[in-house]
Amino acid sequence: MSTDARANHRIKSIEIDEESLAAASRDQEQERQVAIFDLLEGNYFEPAEAGDGPYDVRLSLIENRLAFDIASAGHARRHLLSLSPFRGVIKDYFLICDSYYSAIRNSSPQQIEALDMGRRGLHNEGSNLLRERLEGKVKTDLDTARRLFTLICALHWRG
Repeated sequence: MSTDARANHRIKSIEIDEESLAAASRDQEQERQVAIFDLLEGNYFEPAEAGDGPYDVRLSLIENRLAFDIASAGHARRHLLSLSPFRGVIKDYFLICDSYYSAIRNSSPQQIEALDMGRRGLHNEGSNLLRERLEGKVKTDLDTARRLFTLICALHWRG
């Protein structure tokens, strides 16, 4: 894909509904802020039938569903995704993240590395699931899906 096409198909702003956000630990808040920064620094996001971007995206929970509100010049669309397929991987992801953050403070480098590998594996699983659920609605690359998955995790437990 050409550089111009990627520049037109990107998220230029991301908003997370404050009422949908779960309370976060310091580590979780840091992850969320890094995900937002990295997402805005570089992403590929191409909504079907939206024309050129860039796009403004708002994530929220509506009746236990994930809402992607996407807007650009002359385009506005909401995609609702069931959270049910994500619940297991998000639950496992939070469990391993808790273990990982605890290990950083108390464990050997080998234990930390093993937990980090598991954490990244679950993160990739959630990201791939997100890409599958968005199929036919929005195209993303894996890095964009990973960052969006981090933000979805920030919303998930509140709903």
